[in-house]
Amino acid sequence: MLASGLSWVDLHFLDRPHAIATAVVQGGGALALVDPGPTSCLETLELGLQTQGLRLGDLTHLLLTHIHLDHAGATGTIVRRIPDVTVLVHERGAPHMIDPAKLLASAARLYGEEMDRLWGEFAPVPPENLVVLAGGERVEAGGRSFEVAYTPGHASHHVSYFDRASGVAFVGDTAGVCVDGGYVLPPTPPPDIDIEAWQRSIERIEAWSPETLFLTHFGPAPSVAPHLGTLMENLETTAGLVRGRLAEPGSDEEKMRRFSDDLTRELRRRMPEAQVAAYVAAAPPDLLWLGLARYWRKKAG
Repeated sequence: MLASGLSWVDLHFLDRPHAIATAVVQGGGALALVDPGPTSCLETLELGLQTQGLRLGDLTHLLLTHIHLDHAGATGTIVRRIPDVTVLVHERGAPHMIDPAKLLASAARLYGEEMDRLWGEFAPVPPENLVVLAGGERVEAGGRSFEVAYTPGHASHHVSYFDRASGVAFVGDTAGVCVDGGYVLPPTPPPDIDIEAWQRSIERIEAWSPETLFLTHFGPAPSVAPHLGTLMENLETTAGLVRGRLAEPGSDEEKMRRFSDDLTRELRRRMPEAQVAAYVAAAPPDLLWLGLARYWRKKAG
């Protein structure tokens, strides 16, 4: 429990605890979810709601931090079952929710034959179900009032939501991956990692003065300032490692493998294997390489 009316469900992605969390917001007869996760975990989401005395059928709002499949994949499937659900999404992500063909083609280049096993269906969302955000809005959902900020860096279509009444900021991937108080890992998949924009987004979140961050990977992070400071330090370190590897001889695949081995070794040095497995499920090291390598090549070109 985050606060009265605020909780979460562990989606047990790939049968691993603490990899993907969906935040649950309830009050005033309304039910909202922040980042419903992939359709492959929809049954687990339903069961998790039931253990809290809730029904997916009572859902009124879906608040998407961004449209990556691990966060937003189940959205269209849910809307098909519950046609009156309102979906909040950034203006850059909205066209891809209406017609996900390009998003899915991009994801298929990364995941190949694993697409269905990992994510399941990504169904389109009718335009009339969408509330399109730019950042700076105040929205009502789940009986609460949320301030919205545009927080790119991890993704160009990322927003964060702040419930000032509870002091909880729902920050998706902008505040990184942190499982059970472990390493604060910056998730850097392709295609639009932007370190400078990420720093500005962290400053926007800090300006809210939240008491708790809620991370999709995974759960509440109450020590806000130390957490965000560590995230940016680790982002700088990880980006530097990729930049250094890019300058080395060898193929891209060899460089990616060296980076992935280095990062996994560092995680294992800090945490037990079960904890490391949750990180690898939430943010595969090879994808982190691909996003930062693309970032450096864009800056050089």
